[in-house]
Amino acid sequence: MTDDYEDDDLDLSTLPDDELVEQMHDDLYNGLREEIVEGTEILLERGWSANRVLDEALVEGMRIVGVDFRDGILFVPEVLMSANAMKGGMELLRPLLAETGVERIGKIVIGTVKGDIHDIGKNLVSMMLEGAGFEVVDIGINIPVETYLEALAEHKPDILGMSALLTTTMPYMKVVIDTMTEQGIRDDYIVLVGGAPLNEEFGAAIGADAYCRDAGVAVETAKALIQQRRENRVSA
Repeated sequence: MTDDYEDDDLDLSTLPDDELVEQMHDDLYNGLREEIVEGTEILLERGWSANRVLDEALVEGMRIVGVDFRDGILFVPEVLMSANAMKGGMELLRPLLAETGVERIGKIVIGTVKGDIHDIGKNLVSMMLEGAGFEVVDIGINIPVETYLEALAEHKPDILGMSALLTTTMPYMKVVIDTMTEQGIRDDYIVLVGGAPLNEEFGAAIGADAYCRDAGVAVETAKALIQQRRENRVSA
């Protein structure tokens, strides 16, 4: 990726489409929000559909960020800057995408469990999922089981994501999953869990579909499980 910050006079509007998209990938990588907003506006003015801008400029740019985050080349502060830049573009695209009814990869409801007010990891996962083309409903921190269930009923997502950063709040994830089972709705959703003190064994023990150790893994896992579920429905 380019680290050329010296060329402040680069006029994005003079670039042909393919070079502009490549420049936007670089700008996303470098967390340049204003440039991403400008690039998004230019592509829309040139007649690009909101969905094409999302897929080719933003999602592909964030995919590159995600790969380098997974490989330890980028770290959380840099990825948060990239995600913030992407959000600038998404603010322009979201109403246009809603108008056209473009189907996203899937929908996820995500929140940090009751008793836990940590949100950096959750926010990072939310931004990376949105950057990958998911519709994300972030219901916040310190979420009791009742609020999770209300959000599932209201938003009807494909996935429920739960986060915890404290060993004392981890067990609450099982409370949510057990309540879903009691109400007969557990199998309606893919359940992903994450957070520093968790591991795969814990995820399996509480009945989650998968444990995601970081935001990059969360995106890959969410995509794979949604694809698998859709294939199962087709073959059923």
